[in-house]
Amino acid sequence: MLAGKKVLLGITGSISAYKSLQIVRDLTQAGAQVQVVLTKAAERFVPFLTLQIFSGRPVLRDLSEANQEMAHVTLAGESDLVLIAPITAHFISKMAMGLNDDLLSSLILSTSSPVVIVPAMDIGMWEHPAVQANVDRLRRRGVQIIGPETGLLASGKVGLGRFSDEKKIVTQVISLLSEDHPSLLGEVVLITAGPTEEAIDPVRYISNRSSGKMGYALAEIAQKWGARVILISGPTSIPVPEGLSTISVNTADEMKKAVDQYLPGASIVIMAAAVSDYRPKIVSSKKIKKSGANQSIELEETADILAERPNGKPGQVVIGFAAETEDLIQNARKKLKKKRLDLIVANDVTAEGAGFDVDTNRVQLIPAHGKTISCPKMSKHRISVCILKEVLRIKAEAC
Repeated sequence: MLAGKKVLLGITGSISAYKSLQIVRDLTQAGAQVQVVLTKAAERFVPFLTLQIFSGRPVLRDLSEANQEMAHVTLAGESDLVLIAPITAHFISKMAMGLNDDLLSSLILSTSSPVVIVPAMDIGMWEHPAVQANVDRLRRRGVQIIGPETGLLASGKVGLGRFSDEKKIVTQVISLLSEDHPSLLGEVVLITAGPTEEAIDPVRYISNRSSGKMGYALAEIAQKWGARVILISGPTSIPVPEGLSTISVNTADEMKKAVDQYLPGASIVIMAAAVSDYRPKIVSSKKIKKSGANQSIELEETADILAERPNGKPGQVVIGFAAETEDLIQNARKKLKKKRLDLIVANDVTAEGAGFDVDTNRVQLIPAHGKTISCPKMSKHRISVCILKEVLRIKAEAC
């Protein structure tokens, strides 16, 4: 599956370092050429000679062993993917700060290839604000993060910080490098998901029936295909996909501010959220009590996030959604034109197996240029595959 692919595997000084032996073995058996680079601290935790036998290549620890003055540049340029497994809190900090005082940190600064890290540390370290700030900074740079998982830690505690399962790590690497599916490596995908909530008073709000399942499925598939995904989500009960950079919002205004902030840097924008069209003009500061009389609430329109969006980078592809109950194609085409979209995903929310809070959907993919594609009833993950393949077609034709 990985024949001809080159993986640079960095190992840092975590007690979980011995588990990297299985990763080396599995990647090599999958056909990859694995170049192992150890930090000085890692040498205490993993057998050096075994790594060389499993990888079939000399294990590098510093530039002098590479027999090249510019080895960090050469190795970085040759690698299809850089995997650091495990990575410690210390090395995460070095990456976030851009420090390079050894071979591995120099490689990280020199590479333009996708970088994947697998943290392993005690729960207190993982949850420390400084570590979380560094992790968030790396996510924003496009570094993909696998784990950590919850389980028994070296300290004897049970909590979040355990090194992810080796098979899971290898599967993710194969997914990123395999040619069995399209690649979104290098793409920054901004996705909105879920509903918004507009307050009536401190207790009540106006919202809609969106569950966020479609947007979350798109985020999960885009990440598996190698994209850096920024998920802006309204209130949902869906667990956040592992490793995603997620911005939580409640109101339409909050979603607009988040979109305006991140949209200019995105290469693909998918607006799958069901944003409230109206909000109360006046929000009561106290709970509105029953009075025995009818109540009227004056509504005003919320901002049109898509129509009022800022300019993005050249070549940016923008996708909208049209959830309709009548005249599906006609209404969707109007939105496509009005909001200057490259593609609109239209669905009749009254149809069986479609609409809100179900695991399936049936949609029409209507591009600004090209033929409409009908997707029959299928899971929202499979619908996501159809949408992202059409996005890649649009990008390819624009080149």
